[in-house]
Amino acid sequence: MSDIFFEIHNDNPREGPGNFESTKRAFQAMKNLPGKPSILDIGCGPGKQTLDLAQLTKGSITAVDNHEPFLAQLDKLVISQGLQKRVRTMKADMFSLNFPPRSFDVIWSEGAIYFIGFEAGLRSWKRFLKPKGYIAVSELTRLKTNPPQEAKDFWEGAYPAMRDVTGNLAIIDSAGYSLIENFTLPESAWLEEYYGPLQKRVEKLKVKYQNNPEALKVLAAEDSERESYRKYAAYYGYVFYIIKQS
Repeated sequence: MSDIFFEIHNDNPREGPGNFESTKRAFQAMKNLPGKPSILDIGCGPGKQTLDLAQLTKGSITAVDNHEPFLAQLDKLVISQGLQKRVRTMKADMFSLNFPPRSFDVIWSEGAIYFIGFEAGLRSWKRFLKPKGYIAVSELTRLKTNPPQEAKDFWEGAYPAMRDVTGNLAIIDSAGYSLIENFTLPESAWLEEYYGPLQKRVEKLKVKYQNNPEALKVLAAEDSERESYRKYAAYYGYVFYIIKQS
């Protein structure tokens, strides 16, 4: 059913919760950057945050992802906005990035570090940072203890490695970084920016696949995830962590 999954997600502006205001806040927390910083956006997806970064800085951005349709979508937007000289896309696997050491002032990753793991990502990407360079990542995080059983069961199946803020801060410290700031993304970054476009796509596909039980099962799973967030947003969310190499 991978085809239906990509049909759901094809051409959506985001592949995870986020918004311009949160990207801006995280970027502005980084002090004393060069006038034109070099930025690596890992797991860029269709690149909404990549383009937001291009708006916030005069620097250069290398946006990497391993899904070619996302990169093609971003390339079209880069060209339409005349950003070819500052934004380049690259097909690459975050598990085996091949850049020279100390190449970037900033490493950015919104909603994607969980693929490799929070600790593994922070440790393996560190070698690409220039001295005193920054990393900004948003990571799914437990916000309260003792969630309702329904929410606990859902996320133990979907993301069993999820930690609370304290646990992630301990990883940041042990990996050799200093915390600059952390904050939770607002609910609008989920419900309006991410789930809003997805829900419209899902409703259309329910009509298209009304006689396909397997496709409808996938679409129902999308509904279930969205409703779980609506009900239990107080217990988990994406937290932005802005950190600096110690």
